[in-house]
Amino acid sequence: MSIAAERPQLPFARPNVLDLAPLYEVLRREAPVARVTTPTGDPAWLVTRYEEVRDLLGDKRFGRSHPEPEKAARLSTAAILDGPTGNYETEEADHARMRRLLTPAFSAKRMNLLSGYMHELVDGYLDDLVAAHDASPDGVVDLHAGLAFPLPVAVICRLLGAPEEDRDHFSSLSERMSNLAIGEDAHRAFAEFSQYMIGLVEAKRAQPGEDVISDLVRAQSADESFDYGEMVRLCVGLLFAGHETTVNRIGLGTLFLLTHRDQWEALTADPDGRVNATVEEIMRLGAPGDLGLLRYAHEDVEVGGVTIQRGDAVVLSINAANRDTSVYSDAESFNPDRPERAHLGFGHGGHFCIGASLARTELRVVFAELARRLPGLRLVKRVEDLEVRTTITGGVTELPVTW
Repeated sequence: MSIAAERPQLPFARPNVLDLAPLYEVLRREAPVARVTTPTGDPAWLVTRYEEVRDLLGDKRFGRSHPEPEKAARLSTAAILDGPTGNYETEEADHARMRRLLTPAFSAKRMNLLSGYMHELVDGYLDDLVAAHDASPDGVVDLHAGLAFPLPVAVICRLLGAPEEDRDHFSSLSERMSNLAIGEDAHRAFAEFSQYMIGLVEAKRAQPGEDVISDLVRAQSADESFDYGEMVRLCVGLLFAGHETTVNRIGLGTLFLLTHRDQWEALTADPDGRVNATVEEIMRLGAPGDLGLLRYAHEDVEVGGVTIQRGDAVVLSINAANRDTSVYSDAESFNPDRPERAHLGFGHGGHFCIGASLARTELRVVFAELARRLPGLRLVKRVEDLEVRTTITGGVTELPVTW
């Protein structure tokens, strides 16, 4: 029986947090658009080849909404990326409005203004890590707790206007609502996060500031078609995605660099000259989470020789596409000097990540400063021994290092 006929069930077991399950390479070669079973037991199509994934990311015949939501296949039991979202009739217009509202907030100019704040934060976190290292009997510190987690949280709080002192609360809610293993509690966490955000939204309405949530409150008040619940969900999504994804990329990037000493040493020798290419390779090869991006076909579409019917669930594997050997030479290797610089780590087309400039700026600041200040940095545990989070976004729970 062929792989395509077996309908393997997601998620596929992977050897560690840096490498993908070998099955992805088999599917990419033998069945780049394959029938699979989701973790909830529903049927879906899994797309693994770069060309098809890129094309479908920009194809308006696919969306996050479903013509009959109650009949839609579900991807997971988490409250994020679980099933259809949005209004089938207005999804495209709603998405265009969201992009229009948020583009100024995430502009390259705004990111340049934030970069000074990022440098201050990173310097402070590294000072604290050095002090903890010097005070520790074994010299081991947790780079996840001391840098990878607090930096993106502080930055997104500054941008959105969320109180940083609430970080433990909303990070706990983020962890729960994206957890693949806790069932209904994930949805309770989403409801709690929404209530938290309603309180923040109403505080901004009473006393607006120069921040993204205040901007969205003003926009919703001025536009009858901008639903209040939609605004709250958007704010929750921004706060969640604005820290979760970058936390994981800092962790994965550190692991790639410290397990490829030649690349780490090259970066420490020329931090400013090499950091941009290093960050792009981290975005290509870093593979957070074990599922993919969920879409639904809005009409019958032929993709890769397969007919996907209206309403079918489609899972786009960015992780597999970014390791496509027909696009990248020695695709599994971590090589910032590779000639093929394009990747799908931030998506593509109309759904290209609106926070890409923010993430790139944070990652460049982090890795340039790490290389500059801690050139002797090394891992204390093997990659295989690191605990991986059971959430949609994955990543590690700790990053023990010394120097």
